[in-house]
Amino acid sequence: MRAARGSIGIAFVAVLAVAGCGSDKTPKLMNLQTNAHSPDEFSILPTKPLQMPKDMAALPSPAPDGSNLADPTPVADAVTALGGKASALQLQGGIPAADGALVAATDRFGVTAGIRAQLAAEDLRWRKRHPGKVLPRLFGANLYYDAYTPMTLDAYAELARWRAVGAATPSAPPKPVKK
Repeated sequence: MRAARGSIGIAFVAVLAVAGCGSDKTPKLMNLQTNAHSPDEFSILPTKPLQMPKDMAALPSPAPDGSNLADPTPVADAVTALGGKASALQLQGGIPAADGALVAATDRFGVTAGIRAQLAAEDLRWRKRHPGKVLPRLFGANLYYDAYTPMTLDAYAELARWRAVGAATPSAPPKPVKK
């Protein structure tokens, strides 16, 4: 009886080990526990009064993350609520004059064509090489911060470096003490 239980236990562990080995899918480091395939009732926030339409057949089809009769301009409303200018969303004729100096400064070394696709490919390679530990992946833990830890900027080292060269730096809270 004990031998049978031991064999079943070893088989179970072997199946788990093989299942966690890998796949050709895109690694998902940010697990936000979104397994539901139904609409999220909390994402529907009527910001204006709801009204019954005169003709139900004239209703538009539902568009998640889009406009609707109760909220025709959700993005512009959000920009206004956060203190921005909704008019800035409508770019007419290219770059606004107020942003010309910023664009000129960012373009001074040239622009790499296809940079988004290149960065996406490099990031996918990085995530495949740094998939995280088996147990956290098995239990659906968030692996994002662990995967990108080598790329994290040490704010205190940078602060010390800039202060050493004599640059004016803002004050910063003391470095946390590791226990």
